Amino acid sequence: MDYDDVVMGRRSIRGYKPDPVPRELIEEVLTLAMRAPSSMNTQPWNFYVITGEPLDRIRRGNTERMVAGVPQSREFRTGEAFAGVHRERQIGVAKQLFSAMRIERDDKDARQDWVLRGFRQFDAPVCVIVTYDKQLSTSDDTAFDCGAVATALVNAAWSRGLGAVINSQGIMQSPVVREHAAIADDQVIMKSIALGWPDESFPANAVVSERKSVDEAAVFVGFGG
Repeated sequence: MDYDDVVMGRRSIRGYKPDPVPRELIEEVLTLAMRAPSSMNTQPWNFYVITGEPLDRIRRGNTERMVAGVPQSREFRTGEAFAGVHRERQIGVAKQLFSAMRIERDDKDARQDWVLRGFRQFDAPVCVIVTYDKQLSTSDDTAFDCGAVATALVNAAWSRGLGAVINSQGIMQSPVVREHAAIADDQVIMKSIALGWPDESFPANAVVSERKSVDEAAVFVGFGG
């Protein structure tokens, strides 16, 4: 695929076919992703690629603990709730997804089921846990670099016919993730990426999130005119 087709065509995929993804293909995607730039070539990222029974155990543990009211234990900073225009954009894409899935505002069961899908990694056949080296925790560049590699990963996956969605719901219960993914003590769990073959019949997969324009986002200085 041409680069423009990948970037402009990629969508966040929240419904997957159950078909397994070959390890060789995932390695190919990771090889491309790790060409992402990093501060002074520190390459702080590592990946735990999980499928099968270990992933099922993470799904169950994550979901059961969240439903039981166990406080979330994400290891990377969560920050404050969105406000202003950022909250408006969050609500906007939620409305797009609920409309596509025909989830009514007062349908609490359907909304709860949608939330639980996130805790289950959207039932994708593969989950990629992005971690970074704990010794780099105080560096602001670390989070920036991991964001770059995550973006490169989902684009590389799309170029190979795979779908993905970057999410935090799947790692809300970090002790569960650490146990079943055998994550090393010197790693900080940052994000998870659901990965697999897109189910084109799943309505939410057709949603294309609205983006602000270049005029809204960019300030050009010294160009004249």
